[in-house]
Amino acid sequence: MAVTLSERAAQHISNFLTKRGKGIGIRLGVRTSGCSGMAYKLEYADEVPAGDETFVSHGVNVYVDPQSLAYLDGTELDYAREGLNEGFKFNNPNVKNSCGCGESFNV
Repeated sequence: MAVTLSERAAQHISNFLTKRGKGIGIRLGVRTSGCSGMAYKLEYADEVPAGDETFVSHGVNVYVDPQSLAYLDGTELDYAREGLNEGFKFNNPNVKNSCGCGESFNV
């Protein structure tokens, strides 16, 4: 089981943590929400969350809680610029359907 970052995502996170002045990585998860059932959670981690799995990708620590790992296994978090928009993009091989607005998914 693994969760990875693209080089662009790792660089963006590293830069933000440096500007922020604190933090040891990011924490990824899922929550029940949206029209398709689940939505992603992304937050900066200031300490190692108890019980979380730790992955290191391009020098950045990625923490995932055990319940979310089943839904996120194999996921790559990318940082993309598309036209005037930019942001994180989850490339999750487990997703079977997602809603039209892109905010939620199901597996």
